[in-house]
Amino acid sequence: MPAISAPSSAGQLPSPDGKPTPTFSPDDVTVVFVLGGPGAGKGTQCANLVKEYGFTHLSAGDLLRAEQDRPGSQFGGLIKDCIKNGAIVPMEVTVQLLENAMTETIKNAAATASTPTSGPGGPAAAGKSTKSKAKFLIDGFPRKMDQALMFEEAVCPARFVLFYDCPEAEMERRLLERGKTSGRSDDNAESIRKRFRTFVETSMPVIDHYEAQGRVIKVDATATPAAVYKDTRGKITRFLGDSL
Repeated sequence: MPAISAPSSAGQLPSPDGKPTPTFSPDDVTVVFVLGGPGAGKGTQCANLVKEYGFTHLSAGDLLRAEQDRPGSQFGGLIKDCIKNGAIVPMEVTVQLLENAMTETIKNAAATASTPTSGPGGPAAAGKSTKSKAKFLIDGFPRKMDQALMFEEAVCPARFVLFYDCPEAEMERRLLERGKTSGRSDDNAESIRKRFRTFVETSMPVIDHYEAQGRVIKVDATATPAAVYKDTRGKITRFLGDSL
């Protein structure tokens, strides 16, 4: 594959144990990994959380699909083949795209916050900003343990994993229905089943790892989207509390 640099930690010193210092501190940034099999409804639930709580939704799949279509991308062909075959894109590519998106989001938020505005007390002083904690839902990532470890060491430790649990038969039904209109090359029976196998073999160990640390919120995703969101909302509110 073409070479890609590892996620940067520019301007940060190595930690005493020799590991890289993450680009973002969990004191300033809340990261939630959102996992579940293909068709579990992760995107729908993320959209609800964005609307209610102001999270930024980063879909690893969407970032990869955008990169594969970006003119001049050196990774476009590689990403396209991986997605079509239900394989996992090399982690260096995915982690770098996620870090880039987080950096851009935080910079844009800082620029917006520092823009003078008028209020009851008159124009705000130039450069004055209100600092708020950035909150990211990272959808469909990490799909393997090495991705999880690389992201947490180089980019930012995650607060927890939000896991949408759904039977394979129901996920396949949803995806085949979506495939009638989505135009996505991986919404066909053969690709769907490959994606199921990949999820069980590589992503479930990630969930087991975080569950052993008490960092998994599990939600039954078989109900209606509204019922699933009600369950999601209650559980993350109890977990995050004032962080929301």
